[in-house]
Amino acid sequence: MTTLLAQRTVVGGMLAAMLAAVTTAPPASAQSVEEFYKGKTLQINIGFGVGASYDTYARVLAEHIGRHVPGNPKAIVMNMEGAGSLRLANWLYNVAPKDGTVFGTTSRAAPFASLIGTQGGTSFDPTQFNWIGSANNEVSTCVSWLTAAVKTFDQLRSTELIIGGDGPSADGEQFARVMNALFDTKIKIVSGYPGGNAINLAVERGEVHGRCGWSWSGIIAERRQWIDERKINVLVQFGLKRHPDLPDVPMILDYARTEEQKQILQLVLARQPLGRPFLAPPGIPADRADALRKAFMATMADPEFVTAAQKSKLEINPLSGAEVAALVSSVFTTVSRAAVARTKEILSRN
Repeated sequence: MTTLLAQRTVVGGMLAAMLAAVTTAPPASAQSVEEFYKGKTLQINIGFGVGASYDTYARVLAEHIGRHVPGNPKAIVMNMEGAGSLRLANWLYNVAPKDGTVFGTTSRAAPFASLIGTQGGTSFDPTQFNWIGSANNEVSTCVSWLTAAVKTFDQLRSTELIIGGDGPSADGEQFARVMNALFDTKIKIVSGYPGGNAINLAVERGEVHGRCGWSWSGIIAERRQWIDERKINVLVQFGLKRHPDLPDVPMILDYARTEEQKQILQLVLARQPLGRPFLAPPGIPADRADALRKAFMATMADPEFVTAAQKSKLEINPLSGAEVAALVSSVFTTVSRAAVARTKEILSRN
């Protein structure tokens, strides 16, 4: 279990430089935060189906965060899957109540969907969300089932691997398209699955032969027995830093040979520190948004939460809401136009 302060990742020095530029929320309301939340219920929405790793993180958080919000509201969870969690992101931005009683968790790719382009549709400005925090800094993987012909990354260049996908904005489909374009891998995507749990079942049934963009923490939490029983091959890892559990698995950055390849990968991998992001609608009174951010970080350090996370095999190495907001803003302001255009072209392919 990663401790609260361990392995905090500062991406390219961007976080510290951008903290002062975080968009401020509306003025605080006359009613105190404690008065507002007393007797209320926090609704935590999950952009994926029940059983997915995002779902597990949110449910464990919901069991403990209420103790750290002034007024001690209860917390419930609701699932709103669809379009790789873009359905939820759009709803939070445009429809959800803006009073501080509702927030949610989307994919780490969702904040960058409007920048790099997806087929799922976005109607939100990610820099305007009230970012609550991220529970971990993620490393993702591409895996194949034990009976698949592909056992290593290098074999992906000569042998087809059929993977399941849950939407054009989701990591699995995006990472696969980037690999195909940059490294001539032969990954075929079968899209349309409602979430990661459905893809896992499809892998077991032999409908597809693997899965990409699968968080290592998600594998540990959802299918640890697949690792222990050697039912999957871990082909490559996606992150800005190698995961300590995977010392012999190549990083996708290891294969970058040109400056263009490096810039595209840096853009695509910028999402990884936002491993399990939590975000609230824009327009929330500033004092309530601040209370939610403080409650999130206090929960991450709560011994009872840490124990529950350990039991659920969840990695915890959080970023604060301010750090997440700074990272999102920095990507939109510092990435080269050429890298953005090339990435958008890659991700628009069928």
